[in-house]
Order: sequence, then structure tokens, then C-alpha cells
Amino acid sequence: MFGDLTFGISEGEKIGLVARNGTGKTTLLKILAGKEAPDSGKIIPRNGLRIGYLEQLPQFPAGATVLEACLSSAGTVVNTVKAYHTALDSGSETEIAEAMHRMDAEGAWDYEQRLTQMLSQLNINDLSALVENLSGGQRKRVALAAAILENPDFLILDEPTNHLDIAATEWLEDYLSRSRLTIFMVTHDRYFLDRVCNRIFEIDNTELFTYDGNYDYYLRRRAERHQAAAAELDRVRNTLRKEQDWMNRQPQARAGKAKYRIDAYYSLVERSRGGAKEKDVSLDVKSSRIGSKIFEARNINKRFGDKVILNGFTYDFAKGEKVGIVGGNGVGKSTFVKMLTGLLPQDSGEWNVGETVRFGYYSQEGLELNPDKKVIDAVTELADDIVVNGNQHFTPMQFLKRFLFEPADQQKYIGGLSGGERCRLQLAVVMMRSPNFLILDEPTNDLDIMTLTVLEEYLREFDGCVIVISHDRYFLDSITDHLFVMEGEGTVKDFPGNYSEYREWRKAQEKNAEKTTAAPADKQPKKEKTPKKERKTYAERKEFEQLEKDIEALNAEKSELEQQFNSGGESEQIWKAAQRYEEVKNLLDEKEMRWLELDEKD
Repeated sequence: MFGDLTFGISEGEKIGLVARNGTGKTTLLKILAGKEAPDSGKIIPRNGLRIGYLEQLPQFPAGATVLEACLSSAGTVVNTVKAYHTALDSGSETEIAEAMHRMDAEGAWDYEQRLTQMLSQLNINDLSALVENLSGGQRKRVALAAAILENPDFLILDEPTNHLDIAATEWLEDYLSRSRLTIFMVTHDRYFLDRVCNRIFEIDNTELFTYDGNYDYYLRRRAERHQAAAAELDRVRNTLRKEQDWMNRQPQARAGKAKYRIDAYYSLVERSRGGAKEKDVSLDVKSSRIGSKIFEARNINKRFGDKVILNGFTYDFAKGEKVGIVGGNGVGKSTFVKMLTGLLPQDSGEWNVGETVRFGYYSQEGLELNPDKKVIDAVTELADDIVVNGNQHFTPMQFLKRFLFEPADQQKYIGGLSGGERCRLQLAVVMMRSPNFLILDEPTNDLDIMTLTVLEEYLREFDGCVIVISHDRYFLDSITDHLFVMEGEGTVKDFPGNYSEYREWRKAQEKNAEKTTAAPADKQPKKEKTPKKERKTYAERKEFEQLEKDIEALNAEKSELEQQFNSGGESEQIWKAAQRYEEVKNLLDEKEMRWLELDEKD
């Protein structure tokens, strides 16, 4: 855990917290959110500060619908939107008319539009669905929408990208990077950290280090800090060796010497113990020998009712291939690998697996171990003598220590392990069989960045084959040679590159498609009549009217600020006015662009 942390957060900062599992990241977030009290010290928020908090595992009231979960906060506007949706569900024209009148009076149309638009972007379309019946990923998205819709001044996010597919992660990344929210987050998604955050906090050996830049900047500065610390430690230890010789002399040889030198010696001893490197997971388990024949897929078909997962999939895997599987939620990525490992049967077709292939399967569902058993007992039941790399023998206790399970941790019950501990235990169980074909289904959830880095290095050097399903774009880019893109309706395309390359290719394809669609229209003769404009919706008409008022008010404020600059004044006042002037200009640009968009409609 951490101790004696002191820091401040300024308005508009977007801070990412980086630390190993078990150092108290979630605890710190709960303290900042007011959910837990610190053992000592104080949290001093600004007066009237509105805090939004996304928990790692969101909890909702029993029987709550998606709409109720998103509108859980109190407030006149929220209650008006609730009443509006209740009226819509009733079908009563009188109730709907009254509700619309209240929406108009409270100016609630903008809030309602944000609600439906945000849920749509997060692929949540049924507002009446019970939250308890949703998948873990869907519940996370509902909680995320609810936290943002509360319109907080300070938004605290605990693993916001966990269980989100790549499309939803990229939407959230774009939304947060453009917003003016103050954000404090914990995430293992390094691209997300790099593109959203402008400041990084790191907890290392219970101390807090701050870096004023994004994740890429943090990596460079952290390496410099470690190099400087290592150089200082070498200097201290060299000095200590000289002082040790002096201290080892006979006591009479030291008689009359200054006491400060003896005190300085003991100080050096303490400093020389610093810089003890934290242990990393040890993944130096080589793959067992794998023959030239890996496996062949021949005309594989699979469907659940009307939902087609695979349609005539055929492929020959080669030795050393590292493949990433990407696609939207529900296209069948996990089903694909379960068929490959024999956990699910295909409807037709066949897998021809080589005789030397030994699968290691890391499942998204997690461990199939008894939660009422202790860690050491469960692993001992699997094997009491673990042989890796052909000739290295380990007891279960020794092998678990390589995955950071100290003897005390090995006595924990599996059901009481943290998310990160469960992931490390599952990795240990997979690796103890020395597999030569690794299948990893969402391995990055709940692992800290340091452990992810070790896993990536291991997989890059792994001699066998790897198939990985992940929403972590950095992880995919680090280890995959090519991608299976599952597009739905049983279609699987083989893309020869990593995820970032695929994303750029897809953008280029979309642009070309737009040009192709627009080309025939350019060749057609111009019509004499101007095409009819699209009509504004009721909410858009209200928004258009409000925009005109806002633009007028902002222009007036801009003129006042310009007068302040010309009249002179105290430097602090001028500085504040300059800051506000930039904000007003940005707001004017946004609102004028939106006004122009709506003005195109009748």
C-alpha cells in the first residue's frame, strides 16, 4: 500500500495513475471519491465540487433498468427526463404532451439527447432492459454513461476500458481527450493513457512520483529516474565499502574519531538498501517441441440459431504464427477459440491438429478451480512435481513464487483473490504444462502494466504459436503478425499486419468508399430545383434557438474581455481574462459550427 502521499489536482488536468497490483490504486480512487476514509491525512476538495466515480465492478439496485441506472442522480432536469420516458412508455398522448411541456420548461432536451446519443455510441439501445440481465461489458458501459451524464467537475475512473470492445474504447478515448473534464483514472490500456492523459502519477515503493506529460513521456522520464537512482546507489555502495573497512578495524583504532562518521556509516547502510528492485512475474518457461504440422481448419461452420459464427472457414496454421482476433462484441471470437481447443463442437468441417501440439488456454471466464480451496492446494492437485523446459523441476510452492505468490499468498482462498492475483494464478496454471500453442482470451484484464510488459516480452520470444483475443490495442500491436478480423455473419478476413495498421487501412477504405459514392452524383446534371432540406427535429429546433442566445452572449463577453485588455489593470486580472478569452473563443467556434449544421435544415 501507499503512505504519506501529498499531491494536488488542478482544473482540466487528466491524470493517469500507474502502479503494480496490490499497491492500493483502487483504494486511493475510493478515498478521492469519498467512498473510504484515509488512515491519516486529509482530502480537501474545492467547495461545491461535483465528483463522478466509475467503479471497477459497478453495482446497481436490484431491478433497475438501463434508463433508471443512467438517471440515478437527483435533480430537476433528471426527474423531468425520467417523467418524459415514463410518459413515452405509457403511450398516453395527454401525458406525453405534458411531459414535453415540462421538458421544454426545464430545458431538458439537451440532457435527453446526450443520454440517448451516449448510450447509442456505447451500443446500449434497449433503455428498458434490466441491468442485472446484461453482460459484464454492458453493465460497465451503462455505469460509464451514468458517471459522465452526472456532468461532474471531477471524474474518477477505475479501469474504464475493461470489458469494452475496441470501437467503444476508441469512442471513449476520443470523447475524454476532447472534453474539459478533470479526470483521475487507473487503466492498463497504454494507448488510452497516452492519448487522454496529460499527467502521470506513479506509486513506486509506497512513494508517489509525478510526470507532467503523457504516458510516452512518463516512460522516458521514468527510465531516466531509474538510471539516476542506480548511479546514486552505486556511489553510495562504493563509499560504504571504504567506510566498512574503517569500521572493521579494531575499536581502539577508531578511538577518539568523530562520532558523526560512525553515524554517517549507519546512514549509508540504510541508503544502500534502497533501490531494491520489485520482483516481476517470471515467465521463462520455454515451449515444448512442436512439429512441422500445427493444425488445419477445413470448411468449419458454426451457428447458434440464426446467428452465424463461422461460414466455411479454412486455414493452415504455420509454426511460430502469432495471430490476433478482433471484431465487435457478439461476433463469436471466444466461440472460435473454444472450438479450436475442443471445448465446443463445430456444426461441420474438421480441425486437423498436429500430434505434437500442446494447447495452453487462458480463458476469459477465468479459472476453473474450486474457489473454496487454497491456492497451494489447488495447484498441488494439478501436479506435485512441475517440470518445465524439459529438465527443471519445481515444487508447487516454488513455481507459484515465480508468479509473485509468496508463501502467505499461497494460503489464500481462490475465491478471495483480487482480479490481478486471479490472472497471475491462471497464467501459472497455463504455463506449468509447458504449452507450445498459447490461446489467450482477453489476458490483459486486471493485469498491471508491469506484468503486461513482461508477458509481451515473453510472447514475442515464444517459439510456439499464439492466438490472442484482446481489446488492448498496444498488446495486439506488440505481439501479433497478422489479424483474423471477424466481421459477423460468419465472415473472417485475414489482415497482414497489426491492429494500428489495420485501423489505418480501414480508415482509408472508408474514405475511398465515400469518394466512390459521391462520384456518380458529381457527373449528374444539376437540377434546377434546390433539393429539399432535411427537417429539424423538435429537440434540434430548441437547440437552434438556444445556440442563437448563447452565441450572442459569448460575443458580448468577448467584447468585454477585449476592453479589459485595452484598459490595462493588474497582471493577475489580465491573466485570468486571457484564460477566459481563450475559452470563450473555443466555445464560440463550437457553437457557431453547430449553428451552421442546424441552419442547413428546415
